[in-house]
Amino acid sequence: MRFEIVERLNKIEPARWNRLSDGRNPFLLHSFLSALETNHCLEEYGWYPQHILAYDGEELAAAMPLYIKDNSYGELVFDWAWADAYHRAGLPYYPKLVCAIPYTPATGPRLLVAPDKDYNVYANALLAHSETLAEQNNMSSLHWLFTDARDTQSLRDRGYAMRLGCQFHWHNDGYQSFDHYLDAFTAQKRKQVKRERRRVQEQGIVLEVRHGDEMTDALWQIYHDFYCSTFDRKSGMATLSLDFFKELGATMPRNLVLVFARHGADYIASAFNLRGEDTLYGRHWGCRAEYHSLHFEACYYQGLDYCINNGLRSFEPGAQGEHKISRGFLPTATWSAHWIAHGQFRDAIVQYTQREQVGMQHYIESLMEHSPFKSAAATHD
Repeated sequence: MRFEIVERLNKIEPARWNRLSDGRNPFLLHSFLSALETNHCLEEYGWYPQHILAYDGEELAAAMPLYIKDNSYGELVFDWAWADAYHRAGLPYYPKLVCAIPYTPATGPRLLVAPDKDYNVYANALLAHSETLAEQNNMSSLHWLFTDARDTQSLRDRGYAMRLGCQFHWHNDGYQSFDHYLDAFTAQKRKQVKRERRRVQEQGIVLEVRHGDEMTDALWQIYHDFYCSTFDRKSGMATLSLDFFKELGATMPRNLVLVFARHGADYIASAFNLRGEDTLYGRHWGCRAEYHSLHFEACYYQGLDYCINNGLRSFEPGAQGEHKISRGFLPTATWSAHWIAHGQFRDAIVQYTQREQVGMQHYIESLMEHSPFKSAAATHD
């Protein structure tokens, strides 16, 4: 087994990289990750690629998408308090290493192993090599964010601090139409959703759904203006450039699902989604003005319609948002893992995450009581 570190994915043939995952998750595709690197979305905001490659002879057998970070922006697993504790102790928390998809709180594989290779052998080799890399470069810590079930177990087995989080996901129970979906709701919740959709129509708003190959330069500019406006209002940073989105439209067009809201001749809002093999991922939203229930329609109901009509298994509309529960998105556990170099801080963080898990589990269980479904069994495969 031979290891290599690369700072740019364009040094790797796309087919060789994509072979390591099954292609079901769009965020792991070579086209997505390399577009971040080539369109000024990373280094300017503190993400420095250090991808680990593992070779079996000359064959690329496994990999880990990895970044040096000099801040915690865009990770969506918040460790600002840890950084502050290090600062108060007179210790540097940055730089650190992060295995994640930048700006993307979507669960998926992080230890990428070719399907014909032994997962356990290569996953443990990647983890051991990443620890060595962190130690040799005096990194305070190493973090794996939004890991899938298999990777989560591998990380837990190595004794890392495990953080439990919560998102709100929708699962397709074989629904034939949106009305069929609503049949599973209680009468009160069903009326609420129908009322919200009706209010959008009564305002004269028309919704359009487009894939990447159905976009024009003018529409991309309109979309990107909406995207930036959300960060302007919230005093955040719009890290994804117009060229990044346009490149995705050219390289992975059918993975892109954009919802535009139009009032008369003017576009007033848009939502951006990425489609995987069986899951739709909601990512970005922007609007020109406030319209009653438009956010719910563009970000949730249009996506649900799309999933039902295209036979997708699930819809993950992004991080946070308890308001999603009443619309059929139920609490779902997410996981991250953390290797801490400093012994005393490691012990303290392990104890903290263990207590946090107990509280988060109680939180998830309490939220399930607010399910809009007549029977909780109707929400699962």
